[in-house]
Amino acid sequence: MSGNLSSETTQFLSQPIQLFINGNWQDSHTGLVKPVINPSNGEAIATVASGAEHDVNFAVESAHSAFNDWSQLSVHERSTIMFKLADKLEEHQETLAQLEAIDVGKALVNAAGFDIPFGIECVRYYADLAVKADYGNTLKVTDMEARVHKAPYGVCGFIFPWNFPFDLLMWNVMPAIAAGNTVVIKPAELTPLTTLYVCKLAEEAGVPPGVINVVVGSGGAVGTPMIQHPKVRRISFTGSSGVGKKIASMCGERPIPCKLELGGKGAAVVFDDADLDNAVEQLAGAITLNTGQVCCTATRWLIHADIYDSFVEKVTAKLKATVIGPGTDPTTEMGPLVSQAQQDTVMSYLDRGLSEGATEILSGGTIAVDGSEGGFYVAPYLLGGSPDNVCFREEIFGPAAYLVKFTDENEALDLVNSLDYGLANSVFSQDLERCQRVAEKMIAGNSWINAHNVFAYGLPYGGINMSGVGGGVNSPETFYDYLRDLTIARPLA
Repeated sequence: MSGNLSSETTQFLSQPIQLFINGNWQDSHTGLVKPVINPSNGEAIATVASGAEHDVNFAVESAHSAFNDWSQLSVHERSTIMFKLADKLEEHQETLAQLEAIDVGKALVNAAGFDIPFGIECVRYYADLAVKADYGNTLKVTDMEARVHKAPYGVCGFIFPWNFPFDLLMWNVMPAIAAGNTVVIKPAELTPLTTLYVCKLAEEAGVPPGVINVVVGSGGAVGTPMIQHPKVRRISFTGSSGVGKKIASMCGERPIPCKLELGGKGAAVVFDDADLDNAVEQLAGAITLNTGQVCCTATRWLIHADIYDSFVEKVTAKLKATVIGPGTDPTTEMGPLVSQAQQDTVMSYLDRGLSEGATEILSGGTIAVDGSEGGFYVAPYLLGGSPDNVCFREEIFGPAAYLVKFTDENEALDLVNSLDYGLANSVFSQDLERCQRVAEKMIAGNSWINAHNVFAYGLPYGGINMSGVGGGVNSPETFYDYLRDLTIARPLA
């Protein structure tokens, strides 16, 4: 096992970890278990129960049974329980950070410095927002007494990817339960550890049985029966655009609301008057953060021709200096990719890009790390050339970027808006009027100015086009997403 893990972390990993349903820890109905692999060295770090349809059905029925009591609690009572959960998470944040680092492979400095504390803040944000929220409004209708009442849906299903297990859990599930819903969660099979540990802490914090249920398993065995279960009232999926389309289709057959936070990566436009050092810091940091496994990170860099050479010189020097190593090593700045399959996918993009005529600006690729043989490491790499290249058109989920020169504002906007995706772009310039103008014209859910990967509670976040629909993470919009409108009217005699 990699790194110096606390006794609490080691104890949690030392025995088979079961599913969490109706407030109880239990084996899968099939008895199946699967190993969880440490991407830093390829070794098994835990054994987790692998669920199937029977487990999903039990979890949904448990959530459905718990819904009446949970939704009937006063907002203050639910909020009090959530604040207790936040306190528990904070008390055990060292363990949560270690689990996230060893499970995903991400640098401990990022897990402990951002992921875990930012996720804990989410619990308190929605617990507080729930108390202050507006649960209805009066309608001015002639000869009628009318109002809109906002009520929770019931059982909500969640399917999460492997890149930010803890934060995605917090950002999506906390507004749902704050609004009075109960939940069934399918974490990624690759990275279920922090999700399951949160269940342990939720139990200790007094979250009632059935409010939070977790079934680990494959998409076919767990995800599909969850989506198709008649008592699941809405679905939230975070992941690839391809899978998102399939889930949207299944939800449309019922039909039920479906929130899709999909990928696509973004574009960054760097003008000739930009603060070059800041642009380099932001964009190099974007592709090394979580080893580039971030759906909104910019991997398409549009650099003004007049500063292109200077930018390349600075950014390659910055990327070459990145400290690569095991996620749990406190000196690591960038860990491995999450799996062998992900390493193969990222490298296939490099090969395809070069075969389509791209120029290799920074030679990266698979590397060995001393003492971590068997890990899935990839050094940052940069390609450049025509925007027709596959590495510009498609999403590379790794520490890579594709550079294209431009000479004027309209050309840059045409390149950005030619993409099928629309999650998060950025613009770098000291001319703030131009920044605002370009940001408004970008076809995306988010446009950031002189920075990339900008998150704060109260700041809406979501995508459009192939990057998703129904976003609003980290904002009041997400909370209200989990409340349905009910019109109540009485004609006046």
